[in-house]
Amino acid sequence: MNDNAIEQEIQDKGLTAPRITPERIEQVIVGEDYHVFPGTTLTVCCLTLANGFTVTGESACASPENFDAELGAKIARDNAKQKIWQLEGYALRNQLSAQ
Repeated sequence: MNDNAIEQEIQDKGLTAPRITPERIEQVIVGEDYHVFPGTTLTVCCLTLANGFTVTGESACASPENFDAELGAKIARDNAKQKIWQLEGYALRNQLSAQ
């Protein structure tokens, strides 16, 4: 299940308490850079967040014959985004606990 499908299910169930949404995750991303290490299948994505913090995600394939730079970048970006969910969830929980 992808992030948007999960968000749709949350909405369908009427779960309206404060939460992090896929839109929020995309909103906090203000920059992205990619690097493929020469001679490897390792792709690293560095996402810069609105507050200047950065998160990274990686992807690599076992068989060099399967390497595709565009696909590697997509997977690396998705892996980096997963870290943002945790950070944003922590920040929201802090905000809610202070109320």
